Amino acid sequence: MKIFLDTAIVDEIRAAHAWGVVDGVTTNPSLIAQSGRRFEDVVKEICAIVDGPVSAEVISVDAAGMVAEARPLAAIHKNVVIKVPMTAEGLKAAHALKKEGIRTNVTLIFSPAQALLAAKAGAAFVSPFVGRLDDVGHVGMELVEQIRAIFDNYAFACEIITASVRSPLHVIDAAMAGADIATVPYKVLEQCLKHPLTDIGMERFLKDWEKAKK
Repeated sequence: MKIFLDTAIVDEIRAAHAWGVVDGVTTNPSLIAQSGRRFEDVVKEICAIVDGPVSAEVISVDAAGMVAEARPLAAIHKNVVIKVPMTAEGLKAAHALKKEGIRTNVTLIFSPAQALLAAKAGAAFVSPFVGRLDDVGHVGMELVEQIRAIFDNYAFACEIITASVRSPLHVIDAAMAGADIATVPYKVLEQCLKHPLTDIGMERFLKDWEKAKK
């Protein structure tokens, strides 16, 4: 399973990329706003760090507007993927952009039917939001399992990005469900890195090494 970093904070991307585990990045207007920088500048810098898909979201609500926004964003770098919402207009935009050779990530997926339509429209990626489903009493990871089964049935090339990831358990469950990708906040990726028994083991090894040198 590939790991994308869900952030627009360049320092976090540099740090995680140095671990050798980051395959791409997802951003959205909220994350870009938190960075306090110009949208295009942030996307360009991210593309210079990570050699993989970088999702940049459009904010128009009509297909024509989405396509118009997408073209200059896609021109920033070959790795830019355009995030469009799971709406009728979003599907129209995904379909039009595929004809132009521009990859899309259809976001805000909450049902397998939505994922199926997005794949048929030509999306390169779909993003089921597991954490938000958990928040309203559904088991979000079941959606990933359903989408995986549907895509495997019909050999869709569209990749599944498990999104709205809240914990290391979500990352593990996504991998076990067969997701192609999990997009993970930096804090959660740090949590995946750590375990108290690892810390205890390291402390013990260092103490034993100090004793051995005496």
